[in-house]
Amino acid sequence: MALTSTPLPVADRVNGFSYAIRNIVVEAKKVEAAGTKVAYLNIGDPIPFGFVTPPHLVEAVARAMRDGHNGYTPSPGILEAREAVADDFRGRGLEVDPDRVLLTSGTSEGIELTLTALLNAGDEVLVPTPTYPLYTAVIAKLGAVESYYRTDPSRGWLPDLDHLATLVTPRTRALVVIDPNNPTGAVYPADVRRALVEFAERHGLLLIADEVYADLAYDGPVTPLGLIDPDAAIISYSSLSKAYLAPGWRAGWMAVGRTPRLDGLLGGLRKLADGRLCSPGPMQYAITEALRGDRSFQDTLRAELRERADITTDRLNAIPGITCVRPTGAFYAMPQVALPPGKTDVDYVLGLLRATGVLTVFGSGFGTDPAMGAFRVVFLAPPADLHAIYDRIAAYTSDFLAGR
Repeated sequence: MALTSTPLPVADRVNGFSYAIRNIVVEAKKVEAAGTKVAYLNIGDPIPFGFVTPPHLVEAVARAMRDGHNGYTPSPGILEAREAVADDFRGRGLEVDPDRVLLTSGTSEGIELTLTALLNAGDEVLVPTPTYPLYTAVIAKLGAVESYYRTDPSRGWLPDLDHLATLVTPRTRALVVIDPNNPTGAVYPADVRRALVEFAERHGLLLIADEVYADLAYDGPVTPLGLIDPDAAIISYSSLSKAYLAPGWRAGWMAVGRTPRLDGLLGGLRKLADGRLCSPGPMQYAITEALRGDRSFQDTLRAELRERADITTDRLNAIPGITCVRPTGAFYAMPQVALPPGKTDVDYVLGLLRATGVLTVFGSGFGTDPAMGAFRVVFLAPPADLHAIYDRIAAYTSDFLAGR
């Protein structure tokens, strides 16, 4: 039989799928191959920076494995974990039915399942800019369209509600709200949160409430958006990844609001969940332990993040040509550099990487204008390491702005 050398075709949808946070690692590996040690400030993973998964969660997973819970689970997830999620919402003031909770492989899978169940080709989703790039990658894969609503760095990266109001069309299906925010570190005040919920309800939109950092606001946990209006069409998402320091476990959940308007979508989500069988089984037992067990470690975690946020803000704002809004939650900052004419955020970020080994992510990977000069910093490194990194950023920025 004759052999062919013709490459197999790739689906067109892949062309629109981009995830800058991971894609830029290709360049970092080239820098490492050339002999420069890279400081990876691109991915929000606390574990490589010395943060430790709480031992009682590790024991919960190990115990589940020892007890033989190594097979498939029910597609929505084990009942005790779904009940723990519902109880956790109840403790925050919001009644949630365990039957409207689905366990997922991290928040990311919940988001992808929802967008897949919701969107037809050509439908539109309102996403903030800057945004977490998974949203736009999945939207592109589905043949739908992202419609960016601005957040304003001069107002602490809060949503521009006037701009949002101009974007709704007959094809708009959902509003994405990430609070506390990745990539900016913003935490939205009560009036903005209420306005976003009312906006979604007024226009008949699903509100996708990405609340994975809700326990990492420095002033204490943020209440669920669904508490503003329990009858609103809201789906909330969270996981053990960030506030429970277990990102690699891919243990997440989504809670579908009680309104009957979401019943059809919930049915679609259950079908899709059946198709992927289940999320990782032993890790589901850690969800119960996390939400019903000791959370005192989060007080220390929030204090450590606040310290790093303060160092980041103070050091970056002291660099001529850079401005940085002070984060109030999570472990990200989105500074801006005053670019010389003809330069882009990609030029700055790649130049910084090649000259110093410091890896950040260009803001246009999160949907900002490349001329804005935005870039995201993950500030999980120990304080002494951060000071050394910001020394390198300061030296490079001086050379960059001087054209050297």
